[in-house]
Amino acid sequence: MNRILGATKVAMLITDVGLLLYWAVVFAGLIPPELAYQDYTNPILTDWNASFVLLDLAASLTGLATLCTTSSPRPLMTVSLTLTSTAGLQAIAFWALRGDFTLTWWLPNLFLLLFPLPALIVLLRPATTTATGR
Repeated sequence: MNRILGATKVAMLITDVGLLLYWAVVFAGLIPPELAYQDYTNPILTDWNASFVLLDLAASLTGLATLCTTSSPRPLMTVSLTLTSTAGLQAIAFWALRGDFTLTWWLPNLFLLLFPLPALIVLLRPATTTATGR
């Protein structure tokens, strides 16, 4: 398998499990306010953060399904990586609009935005033909 896709699968496993753990921590109320994003207790921002649950769960579940699939995982991997990158982009756009440049929130979201991109380029390239023309 392509080296980029192999490395991406490792990143996917860590990310997908990490997203599931993040939401478990959020719903359990375990994030200390001093480590939370700006205005963490504001109900509007709490709702904004919760609006990512379905997107993150879809990214995680399709990602984990990709890692468990033995036959033709490329379409599912493409969906998962696209969802993951979208989640990162949405969060980065929000923090940029608010002028909040806290690294503890930017770094993970930049990772979500950027790590899928090399693999998506590989996955979306047209398949190369063999010497026999098939």
